[in-house]
Amino acid sequence: MIIPLGGLGEIGKNMTVIQYGDDIVVVDAGLAFPDDDMFGIDLVIPDISYLIENRDKVRAVVITHGHEDHIGSLAYLLNEVNVPVYATKLVCGLIEGKLKENHISRYTLHEVHHGDEVQIASMRVGFIHTNHSIPDASALYFKTPVGTVVHTGDWKMDLTPVDGRQMDIHKFAELGRRGVLLLMSDSTNAERPGYTESETTVGHAFRKAFREAEGRIILATFASNISRIQQAINTAAQFNRKVTVLGRSMVNNVQIATELGYLEVPQGMLIEPDELNRYSADQVLILTTGSQGEPMAGLSRMASNNHRTVTIMPGDTVIISATPIPGNETGVSRTIDNLLKLGAKVVAGRDKKIHVSGHASQEELKIMLELIKPKFFLPVHGEYRMLRLHGDLAVMMGVEPDHVLIGDNGQVFEFTGRSGRKAGRVNAGRVFVDGLGVGDVGNIVIRDRQQLAMEGMVVVVMTLAKGTCHVVAGPDIVSRGFVYVRDSEALMEEAHERVAAVLERCETGNIREWSTIKSQVRDTLSRYLYEKTRRRPMILPIIMEV
Repeated sequence: MIIPLGGLGEIGKNMTVIQYGDDIVVVDAGLAFPDDDMFGIDLVIPDISYLIENRDKVRAVVITHGHEDHIGSLAYLLNEVNVPVYATKLVCGLIEGKLKENHISRYTLHEVHHGDEVQIASMRVGFIHTNHSIPDASALYFKTPVGTVVHTGDWKMDLTPVDGRQMDIHKFAELGRRGVLLLMSDSTNAERPGYTESETTVGHAFRKAFREAEGRIILATFASNISRIQQAINTAAQFNRKVTVLGRSMVNNVQIATELGYLEVPQGMLIEPDELNRYSADQVLILTTGSQGEPMAGLSRMASNNHRTVTIMPGDTVIISATPIPGNETGVSRTIDNLLKLGAKVVAGRDKKIHVSGHASQEELKIMLELIKPKFFLPVHGEYRMLRLHGDLAVMMGVEPDHVLIGDNGQVFEFTGRSGRKAGRVNAGRVFVDGLGVGDVGNIVIRDRQQLAMEGMVVVVMTLAKGTCHVVAGPDIVSRGFVYVRDSEALMEEAHERVAAVLERCETGNIREWSTIKSQVRDTLSRYLYEKTRRRPMILPIIMEV
């Protein structure tokens, strides 16, 4: 059985269950960043209730690569289901940093190499080298009793990768010759025709931007995009610029990648933030986070003049080496606007080649389908339209139309050696991380926060005599985020009169149940305020007893 718990119908929080009998292997454990309307939410992770219910069957977690959307929820998973994790060297380093950050002390990491096969219960799992925007990325294959399953992870065919290591196409071809039951392939760029450009093209764009920059250069990218960071450091060395790294995740990842040999930094190039003033503006490169407009990230703080180390000045060049993840466009645009207002020059956008995707486009997806020649095809990692289009490409490449299975998170896909079908569902969805709370904020709380943000709140405070419904004091009405009371005195006075009338009727009718009194106050006040303002603020009646 294949059960996607995340990554279908969405970008991010990738997690897939591979199950044969009583053996479960989990592929990736990622997160997603909250949408603009998820007020107060820090992270979004997959619902792992199926794994918790079947924890005695979970044998291992295997990781394709070290981006947040593939390892970001691993700490939460291991906190509930403590099983071994298999990953390549760089990925293990990044995971270890994440687990320590989340105070996970008991864990087992197994470092593997590309070309390795490991026996995990009834499955034999292999790791294939692929190209992505981070080194050490892997595709996976699972040799099961009913057939071989291939999961590409995130990938593209890069003929000139930054680290010089090309994708192992021969292994994919070998698997295809031997026969593959199911292919699960990355669908992120299924809408894009042609081929995805090489990561090294970004280096050319960096050199052009560095050559034209007269002052400081501030470069924002994903903290886990090690290949991009390497090119930024290479370009800084070429133009005799010192590099300072800002942002906890960026600092941690640079340190880990350098220690493990995946990032080459010339001796003496890195400087501490407090050393910036020792160098002229044209001798400095600042690497930071915030390419997605995250409010608390480095670049966003700089754009809002709220960064403790860096203040944006006229003459600064800001390079945003990323494209907005769907849902983040507003935050990125706001950051760019603020930077421009402060006098910075902003270099961003795919047209300037300052960013290229790490995902395969249509022609590469076709090549993968041709190499693997799968009996069944399950597109993964993408929004629904991407999955659907990727399925169409598979049919074009010879996969039987009824052998292309498109579903969503929680869908169970059941396979034998000769058949594949949808077979029920398991619990799947989004779990919100808010501060230290994991899952304690649900859809109802989010809905309340949205209402508070859009309509505001009105609090009605009443004091009743103990054991009766006689009003001793109040009602007092307090507004927050609804109207400015001093400019709406007539409205608030009439609202007071309406509530007082409700309380008088309750006293006359000898109604003593607080729930009934609150309900009548809420309904009456809600109708009145909507009639006068066409707004529906959250109304909170509060009763005190003396």
